[in-house]
Amino acid sequence: MRSWCRELADLVLPVDCAGCGRVRSALCDGCREKLCDAGTVRRVWPDPVPPGLPAVYAAGAYEDQVRAVLLAHKERGALRLAEPLGEALAESVRAAMRGVGGGEGEGEAPHTPLLLVPVPSARRATAARGHDPARRVALRAARELRRGGVSARVLAVLRQRRLVADQAGLSAAERLENLAGALEAVSGSGRLLRVGPVVVVDDVMTTGASLVEAARAVREAGGRVCAAAVVAATPRAFGLVGAVPSVRRVSPPEDSAGGRRSRGRAGDRGRRRER
Repeated sequence: MRSWCRELADLVLPVDCAGCGRVRSALCDGCREKLCDAGTVRRVWPDPVPPGLPAVYAAGAYEDQVRAVLLAHKERGALRLAEPLGEALAESVRAAMRGVGGGEGEGEAPHTPLLLVPVPSARRATAARGHDPARRVALRAARELRRGGVSARVLAVLRQRRLVADQAGLSAAERLENLAGALEAVSGSGRLLRVGPVVVVDDVMTTGASLVEAARAVREAGGRVCAAAVVAATPRAFGLVGAVPSVRRVSPPEDSAGGRRSRGRAGDRGRRRER
C-alpha cells in the first residue's frame, strides 16, 4: 500500500530534479544523461579486493548527482527514478557480459536467459522504505535489456537467513565477516538458477562484501555467477581503471581455532543491515 501511494503521489505532485534540484523535473535531461551514459561504464574494484568477488561493472561513481538520485530512490521513495536507474544498471550488465564473454550471449545456447539476481534488502529495511530498491531497479534493467534483444529475467531468490549488524562504521574486513553466511537461496530456486548465466546486481558497491556473499549463495544453490553489475561504485573504486589494484586481498578474521567466523558482529551494533 505504501509503495502504491508513493507512486501515485510521485505522478501527480510537482517535484524537483533528484540530481541537481532543478524545479519541476523528477530528473532533468542533464542528470539523466550523466546517469545513463554508456561511455562511463567500466569495471571497478574495491580496495582492498575481497576474495570471491566476481568481476564488477558500474555505470558511474557514487558521488554528486548520481549519489543524490540513488538516495532519492532508495531512502525517500522517489519510485519513478527506478526507470533511469534501471537503464544505467542495464548498461552495466551489458558491459559485464561483454567483459566476461566477449559479447552478449556468446557461448550460450539460443534463447538462454540472462539471470539478474538482486542483492536483497533486509526485511526490516524493506518495510521501513516501503520497497526493495535493488529489486525494483533490477526489474527495470531487465525490461531495458529485453528491449535491446537480450533475454533477461530477474530472479529475486536470495534472502537473509540470519540477522546482521548495521554495516555503517565497519571496516572492509568487518563487513565481510559480518555478512559471511548471511544469505541463502530460497528452497527450490536451484533449478531456476541453473537455466542461464547469473549476474548479481545491486544499486551501489562500497567494499564488495554484499556482492561476495550474494555470489556465494547463488553458487551454493547451483547457479553460475559470471559477473556482477551495479549502478554506482565508490569514487575510489570507480577510479581504479585498467588493472586490479596491487593491494592485499582482505580476508575476515579467524577465530581461535583458525576457522572463519560466520556470524561476525551481528550482536554488537544492532540488527539493521545497510547496503
